[in-house]
Amino acid sequence: MKNIFKILFATILGVFLSSCDRDDTLAVAELKSNPDIISSLSATSYVINDTNLSNTFETIVFKKANFGVNVETENQLELALAGTSFAKPINLGVATSDNYVKLTYQELNNALINLGLVPNTPADVEVRVKSNIKSGNTNPTYVYSSPISFKVTPFKANPDDLFKKINVPGAYAGAAGYENWSPANSPDLYSPKNDDVYKGFIYITSSSNPDDYQYKFTIKQDWANDKGDDNTFTGKLVQDGEVNCKVTTGGAYYVKVDWAANTYSTNLANFGMIGDATPTGWNSDTDFVYDPTTKTYVINSIALSNSGVFKFRANDAWDMKFQPGSADQTLVSGKEVQTFLSSEGTVSGDPSYKVAEAGNYKVELDLHNSGYYKLTLTKL
Repeated sequence: MKNIFKILFATILGVFLSSCDRDDTLAVAELKSNPDIISSLSATSYVINDTNLSNTFETIVFKKANFGVNVETENQLELALAGTSFAKPINLGVATSDNYVKLTYQELNNALINLGLVPNTPADVEVRVKSNIKSGNTNPTYVYSSPISFKVTPFKANPDDLFKKINVPGAYAGAAGYENWSPANSPDLYSPKNDDVYKGFIYITSSSNPDDYQYKFTIKQDWANDKGDDNTFTGKLVQDGEVNCKVTTGGAYYVKVDWAANTYSTNLANFGMIGDATPTGWNSDTDFVYDPTTKTYVINSIALSNSGVFKFRANDAWDMKFQPGSADQTLVSGKEVQTFLSSEGTVSGDPSYKVAEAGNYKVELDLHNSGYYKLTLTKL
């Protein structure tokens, strides 16, 4: 018995001393030099097209930050528009143990589209290395390399091919223009940052049967590894012993899933159009109707003036708005444009839409892909 206690004490002491050693190391860590990109780009300007998407763009080699002591660092490569001081950076890749990040043109193009760049239009961008000491701290301190810059022309690929996705099969899907309980023919949630956080919209038709409000989450359009609620209905997902997720009323829903953390949220989000360019001004909304044939949200006819502006909001409130990305935008009849959801942090300021010519318009919101929400106004 004494030997057992000696072994237990030694084990506890070892863990304690190991923890102390780690804390002491972090306590004396002091930045001596920032990370530094040491490789040179092979060109100053790049054009992405459908022939080079699978090719290697560049391998970015860097010298890790020096903290004066032997510590493990986490390093990632960030991309941003030149001249923005990395206000809204995109993560291009992580290199925890290695000192390089290897990119394909496809990976770069995905990030450029997610950054909001216009396809087939050259733009100046910058990349830098972002580093921190790997310590388990939920609020780490980051240090950065000096950026390197280049010009790049992104390629307009099918947005549905750019981002990872999961599927939302359920009893509601048939009425929404898909197929009931079919992972291969159901609405999808996309991950605009390809980080296993998926989001998007599904439409559930009102029904007197509560079973019609049920759904689950699948991946790769197959039932293998599907996830459902843990039976507490508190936003927790499990793979084994799960039950169907559910809502209690029909309507448009904004769904967000963290696949790795096994959490989800579902929020009612019925959108309408509002603004002083609309017949009811800023006092009330003109609501969208879901069309299961086109799988889009439409206002078939609305009179718009060319002296005012408009935007789109959910639930007659301002928490969720579809807007231009930064400045007011004049729409061209019949031309599809990307629109942005303010609650996702993709909008700067509070911009609005307008039309150059007054008249009756059909308004269509295509919300099936959260990586590329689409808006089209067509003059009638």
